Amino acid sequence: MIVNSDTSLQSAIGELREQYRVHRFVQVKIVAGKKRSVEQNAVLHGWFGQVARELREDDERGVKRFCKLHFGVPLLRAEDEEFRDAYDRVVRPLPYESKLIAMDILPVTSAMTTKQLDKCMTDIQDHYAKHGVALVYPREKAA
Repeated sequence: MIVNSDTSLQSAIGELREQYRVHRFVQVKIVAGKKRSVEQNAVLHGWFGQVARELREDDERGVKRFCKLHFGVPLLRAEDEEFRDAYDRVVRPLPYESKLIAMDILPVTSAMTTKQLDKCMTDIQDHYAKHGVALVYPREKAA
């Protein structure tokens, strides 16, 4: 349930009260912040292609897998206990190549808020800048 107005807050409180009245036990998880934006997602996927074309070490899919594993996963593990527990139990014991393949089905960036994805994208920019790849947001001017 998304709460983004006084009316939706009232509805959420009403739903919580109703569920508690019926079941007498309710678990609630609150995530503050908006889900990642369509613009962020488009820019990020553009970056995967740019890195693949410039570095020629992997294809776009491989770059996406690498970025999800090395930048997205650590961020979510640090901030989301449920994600950390599931990742550590299922994915962490796998060999490295299997972890990369798991990135095809594991929701990482799609589970992030706009703030989390901004941090992740900044980390990706910093990493690839060290490899000579200038990744910019469309609203930024290249230096």
